[in-house]
Amino acid sequence: QVQLVESGGGSVQPGGSLRLSCTASGISFSAYSMGWYRQAPGKQRELVARIGSGGYTSYADSTKGLFTISRDNAKKMVYLQMNSLKPEDTAIYYCNGDHFGLVYWGQGTQVTVSS
Repeated sequence: QVQLVESGGGSVQPGGSLRLSCTASGISFSAYSMGWYRQAPGKQRELVARIGSGGYTSYADSTKGLFTISRDNAKKMVYLQMNSLKPEDTAIYYCNGDHFGLVYWGQGTQVTVSS
């Protein structure tokens, strides 16, 4: 059974930081491209950042230089370090695993940025 379980969400003031974690099970984690997506109320789900099986990273323009994605293949975990958070970063953040079109999603974790 494949599971992607996110953690680390919560409420933070503007300018604050959060670190999201995603723990994978049931997949050959090191072979998967892993990503973080987010969906704000009334908006479509959008890519935040991805990290390939070889460690190559890519980011949405809105998160470049502010967010950092990383992975630990031994622990089967992917992380998203989010700095200088803004109210517009408020969303449910989802972990995603993709292996040549075989795609899995986590249940999501809420991030709220508000003063």
